[in-house]
Amino acid sequence: STSSSSSSSRRASRCAQARASGAGTRGGGRRARSPAPAPSRSGASKRVPSEAVSRSSTPSDADWVEKYGNRRLNYRLQARAVDGVTSGGAARGVFVDEEGAGAEDEDEDEEYKVGVLLLNLGGPETLDDVQPFLYNLFADPDIIRLPQALQFLQGALASILSASRAPKSREAYESIGGGSPLRRITDDQARALQGALDARGVQAKTYVGMRYWKPFTEDAIADIKRDGVNRLVVLPLYPQFSISTSGSSLRLLEQYFSEDEQLARVRHTVIPSWYQRPGYVKAMAQLISQTLNDKFDDSKEPIIFFSAHGVPVSYVEDAGDPYKAEMEECVQLIVDELRQMGVSNEHVLAYQSRVGPVEWLKPYTDDTIRQLGRDGTKAMCAVPISFVSEHIETLEEIDMEYRELAEENGIEKWGRVPALDTNPLFIDDLAKAVIEALPYTTRMNSRIGEVTRASITGVPTAAVGDLLASYDRDKLAIPVPDSSWNKKADGRGANRAGEFSGNDPAQTTTNDLVNFAVVFFAVFFFLQVRAGANGLFGATGIFQHW
Repeated sequence: STSSSSSSSRRASRCAQARASGAGTRGGGRRARSPAPAPSRSGASKRVPSEAVSRSSTPSDADWVEKYGNRRLNYRLQARAVDGVTSGGAARGVFVDEEGAGAEDEDEDEEYKVGVLLLNLGGPETLDDVQPFLYNLFADPDIIRLPQALQFLQGALASILSASRAPKSREAYESIGGGSPLRRITDDQARALQGALDARGVQAKTYVGMRYWKPFTEDAIADIKRDGVNRLVVLPLYPQFSISTSGSSLRLLEQYFSEDEQLARVRHTVIPSWYQRPGYVKAMAQLISQTLNDKFDDSKEPIIFFSAHGVPVSYVEDAGDPYKAEMEECVQLIVDELRQMGVSNEHVLAYQSRVGPVEWLKPYTDDTIRQLGRDGTKAMCAVPISFVSEHIETLEEIDMEYRELAEENGIEKWGRVPALDTNPLFIDDLAKAVIEALPYTTRMNSRIGEVTRASITGVPTAAVGDLLASYDRDKLAIPVPDSSWNKKADGRGANRAGEFSGNDPAQTTTNDLVNFAVVFFAVFFFLQVRAGANGLFGATGIFQHW
């Protein structure tokens, strides 16, 4: 891939330094803190628990201060015995300082009801769902970022784009069986994760919230409230963090937390990315090695082709998105694991699924395949590195479009590594991440924007609002998503754009001119179509044959 800018490199370096080894979340890199705990609103010392994992993995005091920004505090899970049987689901937390003087958590008498919210993209389950799904996608300002002055056109633009893209998208979904398997697979992952947690003595319930289709995030929130969950771990099913994937889902979640007093009382934490977790890395390496052995006569011949979902360059260079740095580090970790397994094939990373006229992360997957063909590559093992579930981009874009492109360019042997889905090693590692994250649950700030924005680096671990504050900089605020298709139908779709982003007039990107041109063209094209066969310019109109 292309080299990062110096600012991106520095950001990646800081993010790596702040990352806590072996933990499912990261506590450093958020803001400068003194080693001593800061006072809470109630006047008590701020208590941040240590990892609820084995003592053998506990870092030293110096390491703890460096990674988490405060003194180490010991966290004990006291399981209540019910009829002589220990219940992990009824655990109580007691925080003890280093001198041994204990102070019970303010909610220590509250029975733990643990929930895990899995966030994912969503996908149309039938062909009739395709157009409304596309509307929800294009109505998201994290997907199509318009200048603030033109944000009122988001809904109209989404309607135009979804109507124009729907026929081609329907064909794609029809080619993979008439709908996306993403919901089914995500439900399977949720059940498997709940089972893995139960096997480790943690009674928790998993919930699935999709960003652009059913079950929507608001449906999962309703279930969480109904079940009385008071400890919630938010787990986006994207290994690497991006403002266009995890960030978009978390922004919507922030809105729900801010508007709902009952939900705001739920202690929660976010695992923003987990590409560096050993179980995930090992599971990916094992699948790659297995595919090389099963799909190719000579396992050492194929080039390992990591294909990641692309994002616009402006997200990385202007908005500070860590996606590119995390993706490159993720690939290197997997390659290092493969080397330890004796797999030394050449590898390359490229980015797929670009849309629109703006520049996206390079190299592009299609261009790279053509170049590899010109260079004489004859065997390729494709690895969908951004995805942990089979869906349209693996089953159609990679398996069909890119395979056909490879064959057209002289690549004779093809294999594709399957998505992780419910891989036992992967699921068990997610369970470990959830358990490690539980002691860090906290309530969301009641005042949006309360968090200090100084010295923000990387993607910190925090409550939803605190996490998103790392992207709410003067010129980089992520717009609050517009109403989605299902809300629009029942009258609940009031547009809240800008409510939490501060309505900063400088909230623009370097692509404002391009965005304006795209919107102008879309509106003009819509009027052209409405004008009839001769269009706006009569029989000699430039769009006559459209």
